[in-house]
Amino acid sequence: MVSRAFSCLISLISYSILETAAAVVSTGQTVLIGEIPYYIPPTPVSQLLGHARIHTPDGSDLIPFTFFSTASSKFSQNDLTSFSKDFTASDDVWQTSFLEGVYVSSPSPKASIDVFPGQNVKLVLGSSTAPLSKNIPNGPYFVDPENGNIHEAWRLYDDTNGACLYGTIPDGNGSFKQLPARANGDATQGIAVPSRLYFTTSTRQPLAGKRIAVKDIFDVAGLKTSCGNRAFYDLYPAKNKTAPAIQRLIDGGAIIVCKTFPSQFANGESATDDWVDYHAPYNPRGDGYQDGSSSSTGSGVAVAAYDWLDYAIGSDTGGSMRGPAAANGVYGNRPSHGSVSLDDVMPLSTELDTAGVFARDAKSWKVVGDWWYKDYKQFDKFPSKIIFSIDGFGTSFLTNPPKSGTSGAIFNDFITKLEGFLQTKRTELNVSDLWQRTSPLISQGQNPPASLATLLNTTYADLITLDQIALVADPFITDHKAAKNGRAPFIDPAPLRRWAYGRSLANGTQQKIDAVTNKTLYMDWYQQEVLGSNNETCSDAILLYPQSSGVTNYRNQYINPPSVPFGYGLSRASVHAEVPDMVLPLGEIPYNSTITGTTEYVPVSISVVAQKTCDLMLFSLFDKLAEAGILKEVKTGSTLFL
Repeated sequence: MVSRAFSCLISLISYSILETAAAVVSTGQTVLIGEIPYYIPPTPVSQLLGHARIHTPDGSDLIPFTFFSTASSKFSQNDLTSFSKDFTASDDVWQTSFLEGVYVSSPSPKASIDVFPGQNVKLVLGSSTAPLSKNIPNGPYFVDPENGNIHEAWRLYDDTNGACLYGTIPDGNGSFKQLPARANGDATQGIAVPSRLYFTTSTRQPLAGKRIAVKDIFDVAGLKTSCGNRAFYDLYPAKNKTAPAIQRLIDGGAIIVCKTFPSQFANGESATDDWVDYHAPYNPRGDGYQDGSSSSTGSGVAVAAYDWLDYAIGSDTGGSMRGPAAANGVYGNRPSHGSVSLDDVMPLSTELDTAGVFARDAKSWKVVGDWWYKDYKQFDKFPSKIIFSIDGFGTSFLTNPPKSGTSGAIFNDFITKLEGFLQTKRTELNVSDLWQRTSPLISQGQNPPASLATLLNTTYADLITLDQIALVADPFITDHKAAKNGRAPFIDPAPLRRWAYGRSLANGTQQKIDAVTNKTLYMDWYQQEVLGSNNETCSDAILLYPQSSGVTNYRNQYINPPSVPFGYGLSRASVHAEVPDMVLPLGEIPYNSTITGTTEYVPVSISVVAQKTCDLMLFSLFDKLAEAGILKEVKTGSTLFL
């Protein structure tokens, strides 16, 4: 029984002071069974109507039970063994200790249950003698012997890499609440996950039971949104509405298990230099002290660190998905601009903001991508034109094959395999040189045309600072001063520096108009001249460029004060062109760690770009590359594949 199997049982209660008395409201319990911590939600999911059959002479408060459902009129010891083997293989919540109680549900009123109490099994019940008030799925539960109430079992994990601001659980009314529990009483956050056995995927719910972490700039009903700022979190109440983008995932069956740390107000921040209000999450790759990039840092770290998590949601304005995907060695995407609604999501720039998803393998990535970006057309044929952008790369792979063991060799190996899969050959291209030859500015009388570096030098900085000042910074600072007797809130160095730039612009309105004009000019040119369109393959070409090259970026080294993000580079192409840019982890490079004094490994990743709205074509392509063994699932922890 529970008092024997559990090493501790702690009731979690909250007190509400009423005018006449104190009301005690249970918020659940945490228990240990077999040295594994669990959270037990306070609301039962069903009840044993024949619960008087349960006797607990040792005075147990709760009994760990496993519920089985069978279509047969017989359930034998062999069935129990078979089910248990399957449960162990498919679920991290269930364990054999849940066989202390066994419940078998059968449609037959005279079902035979040939399982008897023994070494592990203490109680055996069946639907014919102890019917349920409501049918429940197979899996592990806790039964209260006093009233027959049945509660779900949620396993507790430690947020060891500091990816999450707090754990979350459904409140049963369509909203969420913060998890009132920790795994082992440690300083790290506790994250609770439900049994995977409770869920069955379907066409209507392809994400059923998938555990998802959400970047804390997306509103979720019942939860506070911090945007990476403590004063912001303290000032505003819990949200009463869930962002449509997140609700779409919930409708697909996803379970939100935590809110992840973003860099402050989704601005770019370095781990040691800029994260002041909150501590930067820990990238698990290599020695564990490499910067996890930003701004979707917590989400990228969570997928790279935790087996118990399936996906994590982030956003990308100027690289906030792609940077963490590359640094943490996972799959991550910047989708076509406008792919999902960004209502009830903190903005950085309405002209540039997008929402993406991190995953550890291409096949499951496609499942969530197909569901989330539902308005795009599926394609079963792929482009026959591969472009490898050598802008800033300094070499041609065709004339100078890279040395074995280098990131260049990893890129070249992938592209060669992609050539074989698509039965084509790559073209190497310097996009900046192409602009000089084909720029629309030439037809406007500007010859030679302004370079991309000149045309787009301030475009990104202008758009993100002017938008965020108007939509976030000024309203927040005004509200804070009104509520705190004129006191301004603390702001991290990076957003403060960027906002200062935006405020310094003499004519912000005209500056934004010019930025949008230059962005649009570039977007139209890039979509037409570089990528092209194709009725059968969506995009006429796919463009590849290196996203990370296996270079170390230690978080224990001071770099420089934050600066305004001027300039143009390959990673900004998809930002201004509004096209999908998807990061693929390809390999890892060894280095001698100054932290551990041993050989460690950092990820090597490549970006794949296609025409706007061709996102699902790319997801399908990567799925097929995974089937062909060209793309692989990455592991959690210090290495991707080794």
